[in-house]
Amino acid sequence: MSPSDTPPGPVPFGQENAALQPTPTEWSLKRLWNRTSLPYKAGSSVMPGGSASQAAQETTKESRGASVLLPTSGDLSGRCDFLRSLGVWSIYASYFPARLHRSEPLLPTRKYIFGYHPHGIISHGAFAAFATEALGFAGLFPGITNTLLTLDSNFRIPFYREYALAMGIASVSRESCENLLSKGGIDGEGMGRAVTIVIGGARESLDALPHTLRLVLKRRKGFIKLAIHTGADLVPVLAFGENDLYEQVRSENHPVIHKLQMLVKHTLGFTIPLFHARGVFNYDVGLMPYRRPLNIVVGRPIHVVQQRDREKIDDDYINHLHSLYVQELERIWEEWKDKYARDRTSEIEIVA
Repeated sequence: MSPSDTPPGPVPFGQENAALQPTPTEWSLKRLWNRTSLPYKAGSSVMPGGSASQAAQETTKESRGASVLLPTSGDLSGRCDFLRSLGVWSIYASYFPARLHRSEPLLPTRKYIFGYHPHGIISHGAFAAFATEALGFAGLFPGITNTLLTLDSNFRIPFYREYALAMGIASVSRESCENLLSKGGIDGEGMGRAVTIVIGGARESLDALPHTLRLVLKRRKGFIKLAIHTGADLVPVLAFGENDLYEQVRSENHPVIHKLQMLVKHTLGFTIPLFHARGVFNYDVGLMPYRRPLNIVVGRPIHVVQQRDREKIDDDYINHLHSLYVQELERIWEEWKDKYARDRTSEIEIVA
């Protein structure tokens, strides 16, 4: 079933729903975007209420008497789509196995910040879903060119920098984020661009314990400010099973180890959890992740009203968006925990 050609109602956003009504040009683009179906790769799925569609491949087309710019490949400098689509990534994703699920379609006439949770030990789900085509991101979200973000220090490692850039990975620095979301894209101002940020970061990796979901999010509001400044909609992403891939030494039982880990984090910007899982031929010890299902659920977009002047960004608006973001994460958890987190030992917990 394909989306209707009847203009949709506005995306829920407090009392400001009208702000998301598409312009005639955007609506023409949406109608053309919906008319062609695209088969999905194994590993991708659509949640109830969503449907599959493909971005139009032409660069322009006459519609309603005006020339409408349509989504192109959205190529980024240094990015190699061939490398991102190699068969080895499908093998990698099928090891767990990993699947990417969509709550609803995203318009290619907007820009987005995907907030990935939880960090886990190594963020295998974030890499499989947002740095490769193994899970069919382009099929689920046609017309959107996404960039997975990582620490700036990773780009100082010889040869790794070139590999990361070829995979379409970029620095999570503010300058990098703003460039990605405000330049290029369909309109030259970031339309159709998206970035994926693992919000909890290194601090959250220390809480990556199997069958739990403890998210470091209460005080994390920098990505909200970035969204307001660039006009990017917020899209929460919850990865069921990310914390189940490794066993970790519980820091609360070893305070000295925990202090050393935090010292490393404050000094270098990252930390090193003490973890183990399985080996190649054995199942009791090793550094390979366990073969446990990864289900990455992309939530509903939260519309953001742009404010280019950072000095005029209102704290109340930041808190409002943060609250909506947390609510959407909790909605995803409540809706899918009985299917994808059956072995949980606790409920979702938002911490500072």
